Amino acid sequence: MMQSSFQYTDYPSLLEHIRSLADEPYQKMQNKIVPGVENILGVRVPKLRALAKQLAKGDWRIYLSTAQDTFFEETMLRGFVIGYAKMEQGEAFQRIADFVPKINNWAVCDTCCSSFKTAAKDKEKLFAFLLPYLKSDKEFELRFAAVMIMDFMITDEYIDDVLRIYDGIHHDGYYVKMAVAWALSVCFVKYPGKTMKFLQDNNLDDWTYNKALQKIVESYRVDDNTKTVIRAMKRRVK
Repeated sequence: MMQSSFQYTDYPSLLEHIRSLADEPYQKMQNKIVPGVENILGVRVPKLRALAKQLAKGDWRIYLSTAQDTFFEETMLRGFVIGYAKMEQGEAFQRIADFVPKINNWAVCDTCCSSFKTAAKDKEKLFAFLLPYLKSDKEFELRFAAVMIMDFMITDEYIDDVLRIYDGIHHDGYYVKMAVAWALSVCFVKYPGKTMKFLQDNNLDDWTYNKALQKIVESYRVDDNTKTVIRAMKRRVK
């Protein structure tokens, strides 16, 4: 069913529209897979993306100036609009910097990062922008940086730097470790030779290393023979 067109006028009408898109079964599922978040209405991501694209075509700066974060979906919608609205890279960096402190779960982090394509147009500038977050001791700031690098910087030019960066991330947070493991599995799919060499000599903690191997084995883009080799590389943890 096609989503009806929405024209932004004020915050209350927007919130009412967001509520109208929610469905209870999805809310129950989200509550299970996004732990620690209790303000979920239950709006599916494609519907939020469609709404964000509509908002981005209008006066999105007014929307962003009045946007709130009472509900999980509002925060995600804000991130999507920043990603979809037409702006210069410098403004995108500023708006993303304002947005990052609002990230408090993996779902908002990961879905919004993949939308920040304007920020990734100049990868050298993107890398400079991400450096402070790579030094952060805050779990979701660090996950944000790790996921942005995964989404936009696993390229011929940057793969060596990317592997070095992931090797240097040391944080006890579960969502940081998972992001690094996930990203390394993507590195392996795209650059198996370089990533294999990295896996044979690295500074990763045992949990992140073994989880990266697991993610690689789970990938349908890795052949069975390679998966056998990867399984044999698992570290034995006492």
